Amino acid sequence: MQTLSNNGDVLHYQLDGPSHLPLIVFSNSLGTDMRVWDPLLPYLKDQYRFLRYDKRGHGLSSCNNLPDTIDDHISDLIALLDSLHISQTILCGLSVGGLIAQGVAAKRPELVKHLILCDTAHKIGPAETWDARIETVTQHGIGHIADAVMERWFASNFRTEQEAEVVLWKNMLARTPVEGYTATCKAIRNADLTQSSSQLTQPTLCIVGDEDGATPPELVRSTAELIPGAQFEIIKNAGHLPCVEQPDALAKLIQGFLRNVSEPLTRFDAGMKVRRSVLGDAHVDRAESNKTTFDEPFQTFITEGAWGSVWSRPFLSKRDRSLITIALLAALGHDEELAMHVRATQNTGATLDEVRETLLHLGVYAGVPASNIAIRVAKQAYAEIGISIDGDKNS
Repeated sequence: MQTLSNNGDVLHYQLDGPSHLPLIVFSNSLGTDMRVWDPLLPYLKDQYRFLRYDKRGHGLSSCNNLPDTIDDHISDLIALLDSLHISQTILCGLSVGGLIAQGVAAKRPELVKHLILCDTAHKIGPAETWDARIETVTQHGIGHIADAVMERWFASNFRTEQEAEVVLWKNMLARTPVEGYTATCKAIRNADLTQSSSQLTQPTLCIVGDEDGATPPELVRSTAELIPGAQFEIIKNAGHLPCVEQPDALAKLIQGFLRNVSEPLTRFDAGMKVRRSVLGDAHVDRAESNKTTFDEPFQTFITEGAWGSVWSRPFLSKRDRSLITIALLAALGHDEELAMHVRATQNTGATLDEVRETLLHLGVYAGVPASNIAIRVAKQAYAEIGISIDGDKNS
């Protein structure tokens, strides 16, 4: 049995498969343990190796310190990956496991090569729904809600045709520790990854069952639309756990996605993709339409060299690179480029406060005149995109 001791808690995990194969890391849904992936793995065997684990408060993992924020769960998975010296992986998350996967991809982008999000979203459900569930489970136990959960987990045909199997999954849910279940409910209730997920750069596949009653298709679609370049797929005759109901269909989607994204982009295509995600389609389209035979070699050089070689690297987020670029352009007095990158913060996620602090820092290390000019340029750039110096959108 494989375990990790982490801050007084023990995480149960299982690492299977030969080390030369690509690794898929699986993160489970609320009320399940690592066995939820068992039906899927035979379809991926001999192509990948697998790391599965039980979240704190679930399965065989302990919950001495209740993990009631999504950051707790994100930190647990990062600690597990670091302890196993895993430097890069394919990360697949289901429901709350998908929230965890998005968080790891945002916080440690170098760890996640490809992202697979099953029946999840950047924000799941209103707080009132989670508060009601927490109160019910605390007072009456998980068994009180188990039948209703089965209706969300599984499509109607599966519940009718696989009654005995549904009983087993219902038992798994009911035997989850109440304190672990409710703490994770609180983590889901308070999690809103809209901002960080909108800045993800990893190739992403979003999948949902057409009868999912917990994270309906339109909610999952909204997450796919939020993440740049994400692919969205619906599995027919499946509820919230397609890995149980339709493992063959899920495996085919995963295999097709990984096969496509494994075909490397040219440096130009990779650079153009990142360039558009930072500067916006309108800006890049204008630049491309104005391109001539005279400046075409330079435009190619910038797209391949800056965007395809540097901005495409995983070790800094777009937000980090955005602030570094603003500082350097301001220090060198490149005002036109500086204004462009201040406007681009609407795509990179760097906030007005962070830009202000960057330019204040600039005054210490590059001189007050450079900082003074840069602040004036930034104020004008923000005004052009409808943001006042107080950070409020102009009407």
